[in-house]
Amino acid sequence: MNQPPSPDEGPGSDDAPLGGVHLKYLHHCPRQLWLYTHGYRPEQRSDLVAFGEVIDETTFTRRRDIDLGEAKIDWVTAGAVIHETKSSRAPAPAHAAQVRHYCLLLERRGVAVRGGVVHYPLIRRTVDVPWNDEARDQARQDEALARSVIAAPTTPPRLPRRECRGCSYLDYCWGD
Repeated sequence: MNQPPSPDEGPGSDDAPLGGVHLKYLHHCPRQLWLYTHGYRPEQRSDLVAFGEVIDETTFTRRRDIDLGEAKIDWVTAGAVIHETKSSRAPAPAHAAQVRHYCLLLERRGVAVRGGVVHYPLIRRTVDVPWNDEARDQARQDEALARSVIAAPTTPPRLPRRECRGCSYLDYCWGD
């Protein structure tokens, strides 16, 4: 018989794994992060998510994902540079936050990380994500903030509707 998790084992506990998606959602919309970690996952029905998966599968095809358990890095090159591919046509702070989180996860495993790069193949652009003391502090703060959002007893408020364009949670937050 399954026991309900104790408050220390819930999704917001310090021991619960946080993946890159958690940090991306935190920066995009705390409500999305909360819903995601509490079991509401409409991503499978989203055309935009499916499009992103196609972009991931058809670009940089010689690279292999690095599975850390709680997170999956698109690939890592020599010197421990983390690479992440996005289907977006506009760089966003959430993408860099995701890469910083991957840097932190690798560093905790003893890897001397140099930084990261976010690739935007549709616009043929890359954005460097530095890894230094400031980035490390930001990654730790992001983790703490994500855990506090996840542990909140109620759903965070929704964003203004114009900021929800393209979100797979749009129907949940703004549906009739």
